[in-house]
Amino acid sequence: MGTRNGSISDRRKVLYIEDDIGSQRLVQRVLEKHDYEVLIAGEGLNGIDLARQASPHLILMDINLPGMNGREITTRLRALPNFNNTPIVALTANNSPGYRERALAAGCDGFLTKPIDISRFPREVGNYLQGHREELEQKEKLEHLKLHAEHLVERLESKVQELEQANKRLRDLDRMKSSFIALVSHELRTPLTLLEGYSHLLDEQLGYGEEEDYPPGVFNLVQGLDVGVKRISQVINEIINVSRIASGNLDLSIGPVRVNDLVANVAALHREALAARNLTLARDDLAHLPLIEGDGRQLRTALSNVVENAIKYTPDGGKIMITARPVGNAVDVVVTDTGIGIPVEEQRRIFDQFYVLEAIEHHSTSKSAFGGGGLGLGLAVTKGIIEAHSGRIWVESQRSDDIERPGSSFHLLLPLKQPRMARAFEEE
Repeated sequence: MGTRNGSISDRRKVLYIEDDIGSQRLVQRVLEKHDYEVLIAGEGLNGIDLARQASPHLILMDINLPGMNGREITTRLRALPNFNNTPIVALTANNSPGYRERALAAGCDGFLTKPIDISRFPREVGNYLQGHREELEQKEKLEHLKLHAEHLVERLESKVQELEQANKRLRDLDRMKSSFIALVSHELRTPLTLLEGYSHLLDEQLGYGEEEDYPPGVFNLVQGLDVGVKRISQVINEIINVSRIASGNLDLSIGPVRVNDLVANVAALHREALAARNLTLARDDLAHLPLIEGDGRQLRTALSNVVENAIKYTPDGGKIMITARPVGNAVDVVVTDTGIGIPVEEQRRIFDQFYVLEAIEHHSTSKSAFGGGGLGLGLAVTKGIIEAHSGRIWVESQRSDDIERPGSSFHLLLPLKQPRMARAFEEE
């Protein structure tokens, strides 16, 4: 659209905060004909953001807006340093007694009513831009300012109650979700036990005969069944572990744990997956490390999940290294890979339940294939186990890069003694 008085950058900028589309179009059409640039916001928060970005010369404010009303938006804008002197003019269809005064007390510089007079409206806007202001007497201003403050307090109390109720509903839903997950997982355990039993019987039965004694392909079918049953069992165990961690019911069987043995067991557990991907897993001789107190089975699961994650995100032919060193009264176990790395902004979220770094459309059921899948529970389970041992887990990675492969280092910091055990020793 052309201008009569200058370029677009020279035009006076007006922000109109209004939820009614008809009013938006009318005001925009009238003011643009008089060379104003008109910006539109349909609700309060969007209007505040747009005001910050665009720095308008004048703001027209509807009062009866959803969410934050016009007076509340005006008060918020006046609290921002760049809007102390920006004219804010109320434009409303409500002309009830005291309505104008409350708008002015809230920080508005003027009060116009709808429907607008098309012939006068541009001139009225121009007057406010040139410095015209409507003032209240001090006593009247204090009176209506008090009413405005009382209204804000009532609204705040109402919002706090709404948030408390919403938070309670979320907590209830979270409890229901955790209970449902635990119930379903345990219900699945029964048929899974039968499947595991029959799979084992079939395997044993086949072991008594020769391959030619059975129909073609039956050995492969039984092997596939065995792999599938083990995978389902692993998924169910992950879900049960997460539900126990979330409810604070993860039972630990505390005893002495040798870090060297722990690492050796985990390395052996992933030997086939590493060989299939031509990955090298190197580990230091950690026999010199002191014993730590912990649940060996749970710690094996935690470390195994981290190594499994390293396998997933390290391209074929890469290397994984497990090291450990004493740090004060703890041992820092570090799993380092030559993989694709992790974006800095994602490094906290990867420990959240059900969080999957890659896009789900590329999801794979294999947990050892490059970029393979899973439920997004492995690192969440690991975090829960480490924290249950009064330890910490974190990751260090410069960035994610499929080409240069900066790699990642996961730190599992485990205390030498558990708090309860330490107290027991002291009492003895």
